Amino acid sequence: MDIPYWNKEIETADRATLEKIQLERLRKTISSAIRSPFYKRMLGEVGISSGDDIKSLNDLRRIPFTTKDDLRKSFPKGMMAVDMEQVVRIHSSSGTTGIPTVIYFSMEDIKNWTDLLARCIVSTGATSKDVFQNMMTYGLFTGGLGLHYGAEAVGMTIIPIGGGNTKRQIKVMKDFQTTVLHITPSYLLHIHSKLGDVGISRDELAISKAFVGAEPHSENTRLKIQELLNIDAYNSYGLSELNGPGVAFECVYKKDMHVWEDAYIVEIIDSETGEVLEDGREGEVVLTNLVRHAMPILRYKTRDLAFLHPDKCECGRTHRRLSRILGRTDDMLIINGVNVFPSQIEEKIMQIPEVGTNYQIHVDKKGSLDRLTVKVEIYPKLFMGEASQLDALKNRIKEELRSSIVINAVVELHEPGALPVSEGKAQRVVDQRSKL
Repeated sequence: MDIPYWNKEIETADRATLEKIQLERLRKTISSAIRSPFYKRMLGEVGISSGDDIKSLNDLRRIPFTTKDDLRKSFPKGMMAVDMEQVVRIHSSSGTTGIPTVIYFSMEDIKNWTDLLARCIVSTGATSKDVFQNMMTYGLFTGGLGLHYGAEAVGMTIIPIGGGNTKRQIKVMKDFQTTVLHITPSYLLHIHSKLGDVGISRDELAISKAFVGAEPHSENTRLKIQELLNIDAYNSYGLSELNGPGVAFECVYKKDMHVWEDAYIVEIIDSETGEVLEDGREGEVVLTNLVRHAMPILRYKTRDLAFLHPDKCECGRTHRRLSRILGRTDDMLIINGVNVFPSQIEEKIMQIPEVGTNYQIHVDKKGSLDRLTVKVEIYPKLFMGEASQLDALKNRIKEELRSSIVINAVVELHEPGALPVSEGKAQRVVDQRSKL
């Protein structure tokens, strides 16, 4: 097989060369980070005042872990390491407790991120001859714009359609003979199920590849996608705090994802002890971004569980491969590619006077898509009123939830005592999605 590369010299560099690059970039990153109030304090507490204090990659372990709570507490500019006039873009999360996480990019940061995403795209065999339909959300979410810029660098023809509107998506795929999709796996399966409704057959479409991400999925789901649509589906990994997509991506062999180690230092740790584990052992993924200087992040605890492959890839790349995400160390739900915390839901429903003290969150599947149902108990006097009152309350709860989690939830109203009551820790979340 003729292996495609975007930057062969870097992608096939030996371990000694990669570690030399990492050390040089880590020192530069430390020097940038120390300009931010957060890292000036954190690094000062462990005796690091500049990048020159980092003598080897082992010195990274002197640095405490950074968490999502640190990002929230530092909102809005506590982790920014440059003056505002050097910032050319801001991305942000929706905020799980009313406080979002915000990421700042300089022009150089955007260029670095774009280069990594071009590398991801080319590693799958995609070229400038492809028509790329980007079905991820644009805006403050990093997923849409990230791959858009990478595809532009490769020279692909881009259709920046964003998410939703399934009938239109299929029609555009046919009209412009789209060859590559960027999409969540659940939505891709949903699109397949709707082809007949639109009156378009698979044979009328030109798709050959899909970059699937934003939600965990099993190998069986990937195989189902490939079989149903007769395409190659490539897994990807990223998170907004570390730029978004482009942290790791599969190559043409599709045997898990290469972490671009010239841009990220990846560690797998024991979540309880903080011990760094050797390749092959499952633990929590910790990442240090080496190529973002407007807002560097050091030793970020992702809460994702995975392992690093100890063996080399057939493609010749020397950057180690990260397994599929095997789980989470927290209670975050990923619903059709959107991160949802139970605390977000509780915060909204408990602000509504008519809602009682008990509720449950149910997640299941409707066809290929995830479905979120929020069940709440309401005060008994409401059941004695008009049906129109109940409908109005249900709609109000639905709109309040949508304003926070950007998902249309199904809302069920129940009488007091109708929902299970647990002794001790309440079982608020019932996730009934089967592992395909």
